[in-house]
Amino acid sequence: MKMIPFGSVTGYTVSNMGLGCMSMSGCYGAADDDECIATLHRAFELGVNFLDTSYSYGAGHNQTLIGKAIAGRRDQVVIHSKSGAPPPKDAGDTNRGAGGEAYLRMVCEESLKRLKIDCLDILCMSRVDREVPIEDSVGTMARMVEEGKTRFIALSEASPDSIRRAWTVHPIASLQFEYSIFSRDADEFGNLKAAREHGMGFMAYSPLGRGILSGQIHRPDDLPEGDNRRDYPRYSPENMVHNAKLLARLEEVAGDKGISLPCLALAWILHQGDDIIPIPSSKSRDHLEDNLKALTVELSAGDLARIEEICPMGAVAGTRYPERMMSRMNV
Repeated sequence: MKMIPFGSVTGYTVSNMGLGCMSMSGCYGAADDDECIATLHRAFELGVNFLDTSYSYGAGHNQTLIGKAIAGRRDQVVIHSKSGAPPPKDAGDTNRGAGGEAYLRMVCEESLKRLKIDCLDILCMSRVDREVPIEDSVGTMARMVEEGKTRFIALSEASPDSIRRAWTVHPIASLQFEYSIFSRDADEFGNLKAAREHGMGFMAYSPLGRGILSGQIHRPDDLPEGDNRRDYPRYSPENMVHNAKLLARLEEVAGDKGISLPCLALAWILHQGDDIIPIPSSKSRDHLEDNLKALTVELSAGDLARIEEICPMGAVAGTRYPERMMSRMNV
């Protein structure tokens, strides 16, 4: 396992692929707790020491599960814990910001109890709150650093301007942003550039595009009934006709390399810079081990050019979230 510095602020050295834990708590279908804990332990055995969780995953189940898995192993892992977002105030609430002091403090305290630890490694505000100045939100998190409740603080889906303003208050360890072959907003809007200018770690969440790059979804009917991804523009019938053509061509590239499509997708991210850490979610040991195969894949300049020709920025049909959710991104 290759170990890399996690930004310039923390002093942490982490595995260059982390483990996203969201799918262990009911997202994308049921999960088995025993298998999830076995998956976490297998990840530790294979050198993965970087976990991503959230206060909101499974209404607390996720952090409680991780707490069980890290018992006796606390010093072996770096835990990045997001604030999640409070429930919407009403049907028209598109902000659901998590930047208020009372909410951030409650999230931190409850996360510590669930994880059964004394201090978070990294507390991340899940979305910038349009109703609370970023300086105030970061100020609250900075005070929790001073109080010993978290060692470092981070942001998710923050705009370059919010990143700049946040740094006037306190150093920010990292930026978490959706990033994949299919989701290039962080390149288009300058978020990755801003993170690099400030020496921040960059965590690529949904590196398989919420399953669209898993090789298992080629039409909307491949999603289970009731799956909320059916409401996402990228998975609409008309957009999937276009996107399935891109997937077929990318699968040809993967086939020529003798690897799976998800392995190709993760390897592509790893080739975008040593400071980018993909955090694919896994709820089984088999899935985990397949993802980790990407660490040994070498993509030549020709391979990367071929992928770029197939899927340049803007090639994918449909936004990564529905409109009401996109309004919360890049704030």
